[in-house]
Amino acid sequence: MECVATKPVCPTNVNAVPHRHEVKVRFYELDPYGHLNHSSYIQLFETGRIEMLEEAGVALHEIEKNDFRFVVSQIETSFIKPVEAGARLTILTEVLEIRRASSLWWQQIFDESDVVATQRARIAITNSSGKPIRAPRQIIEAITPFLSEFKSDG
Repeated sequence: MECVATKPVCPTNVNAVPHRHEVKVRFYELDPYGHLNHSSYIQLFETGRIEMLEEAGVALHEIEKNDFRFVVSQIETSFIKPVEAGARLTILTEVLEIRRASSLWWQQIFDESDVVATQRARIAITNSSGKPIRAPRQIIEAITPFLSEFKSDG
């Protein structure tokens, strides 16, 4: 695998496995047409990232105490198929690259074997005043198991 960062600080990991998180679509997440509302997808993707970080040993409330934050700076979401109430979804989350002050994440939501949405998210790494900072080594090491190559969907 090749790290795609211009000046990479990310180690390579050919054995990366996407993080899996399962959720059930709740009634209040639906739009008037009975489908999962587009804004709910964004929240599900966020949940997937947070769950991955927590599994990696990175608790957001703890890193905040050390003046370190993950801040979404850009997202690109594709809505592929509608999802209805009660669906059991799987969110796959992986990190594509880690740069000095940002990272690129790739996520997919599945309804059984069907991809229903995808998202690329650029996550800035800042201090509490919003100034970009270098990713701490312990954070890089914690998320390395989820660092993988980009898999284009077309």
